[in-house]
Amino acid sequence: MTDAERLDWLRLARSENVGPVTFRTLLRRFGSAAAALQALPGLARRGGRRDSLRIAGRADAEREIEAAAKANARFIALCEPDYPAPLAAVEDAPPLLCLAGQTVLLRRPMIAIVGARNASAAGRRIAAQIAAELGAAGTVVASGLARGIDAAAHEASLESGTCAVLAGGVDIVYPPENRALHERIAAVGLLVSEMSPGTAPQARHFPRRNRIISGLSRGVVVIEAAQRSGSLITARFALEQGREVFAVPGSPLDPRCRGTNDLIRQGAVLTESGRDVLGALNGPLDTTIAEPPRGGPTAPPEMPSESELERGRPLVLELLGPTPVEIDELIRQSGLSVPTVLGILLELELAGRLSRSPGQKVALA
Repeated sequence: MTDAERLDWLRLARSENVGPVTFRTLLRRFGSAAAALQALPGLARRGGRRDSLRIAGRADAEREIEAAAKANARFIALCEPDYPAPLAAVEDAPPLLCLAGQTVLLRRPMIAIVGARNASAAGRRIAAQIAAELGAAGTVVASGLARGIDAAAHEASLESGTCAVLAGGVDIVYPPENRALHERIAAVGLLVSEMSPGTAPQARHFPRRNRIISGLSRGVVVIEAAQRSGSLITARFALEQGREVFAVPGSPLDPRCRGTNDLIRQGAVLTESGRDVLGALNGPLDTTIAEPPRGGPTAPPEMPSESELERGRPLVLELLGPTPVEIDELIRQSGLSVPTVLGILLELELAGRLSRSPGQKVALA
């Protein structure tokens, strides 16, 4: 990828209403990020947008790349060989990742360990034990650099290989008490983020971070997760991505263990050691998750005519509502071709009128 192409990718990824799924759709349709950038205003207008769509400028992208360099970080794109293969197989994989530290760790298999921020001493101990056992088997331990379980897992796997996925920029320390750990991971481990350098983490960023943690990993180990906790969100992402979920059982009297115990009831692998994880995944993790070809699109696919889109827009809008519906169901009920439906959904999303949900579902925003 040339420097100019990287700038175009970054501009497209940072433009308004362009999420990871839409990014891939635009690349398939127009063949390059540069062509997609030119097409954005017209697509948004056809989707019903009345004001101007905010498109990231070249200067903004250049400043972001410079900020990454100052933080000893760099961007890799989804189409590049260094991009982690398991994450590339995920439907909503980030178009670009910002990396700081030992990027060679991305070539090794990963297992995630997540859990409570207010973890008990026993929870931290088992997290450290499992992390050390996985590290000794050649596995990189991934987590979110939060307090409690995350921090214990990172500490125990610093020497063998640890990867921290951040909700903010790679140069932003959060929580503040993990500053020393953040610096050590930057030196001997790996920091990963899809956010711009300098971005402070916000509540809405953490679920996005969680789907990267699970996407990088062959499986997710959950330790001390209360019901409705962020760790259970990571477990849900793991299941949707076809990963294995492991859960360490705990006392039914401890509310921090209700979520993990419930995961076991739902079929998660009961886990007491790293051996349980490796055994369930058939020993050494020397294979990668299958992924689609990652080379950039070379020729745009055949697109529907404007008359087809014009005829289909009212049909698709009639079928859409506030409740998410599968795209395949829209295609079946509308009787329209796949390219026509996808083209209309693209226009609506860029206009800010469509929201996406896991499982290839969409709804009116």
